[in-house]
Amino acid sequence: MKIVLATRNKKKADEIERILSSPHIKLLTLDDFPDCPEVIEDRDTFEGNAVKKAIAIAHCTNHTAVADDSGLEVEALGGVPGIFSARYAGNNASDAENVEKLLNELRHVPDELRKARFVCCIALAYPEGRHVTFFGFVEGKIGFFPKGNKGFGYDPIFYPKGFDLTFAEMTPDEKDSISHRNKAIEKLKKYLQITGDNNT
Repeated sequence: MKIVLATRNKKKADEIERILSSPHIKLLTLDDFPDCPEVIEDRDTFEGNAVKKAIAIAHCTNHTAVADDSGLEVEALGGVPGIFSARYAGNNASDAENVEKLLNELRHVPDELRKARFVCCIALAYPEGRHVTFFGFVEGKIGFFPKGNKGFGYDPIFYPKGFDLTFAEMTPDEKDSISHRNKAIEKLKKYLQITGDNNT
């Protein structure tokens, strides 16, 4: 089965590819389809954005497509940055700028109130328009300063529950084993096994 990864985020694509990799699945990227348009994430939910991207890329490539929309929800901020995680400090903000803004927003929040969770919605869309979605979550808290140089996004300040390491201090395999994206993609893999699509 051929699946197109509907993202131009290289680090995110690499992570999805590690988790989704299977002898029955040939993964393609948008580099293989340079004519596909940039899909604007203008929906108000993770699911809405993921579905929009997956359907658009499936239609453009005439292949099954997988899209991800994910982000960080901080309890003390009412769920912010949420769907705006990638552009929290501005439309062209770097990971470091987003992290800096979040830490500044939380500068007076004590450790016990810094609860947060990562959310991932994976959308699988077929060329004819049919689609399904899968969610994954990982609970944790926000640290007081960045630690680690692996991963991307908010990984340097996110401590998953039960660990004294940030995502950015973990190896890719360690992070993948507990991440929100892994949990969502594992559900996708089970769906493909049940439907038999991964053997087509």
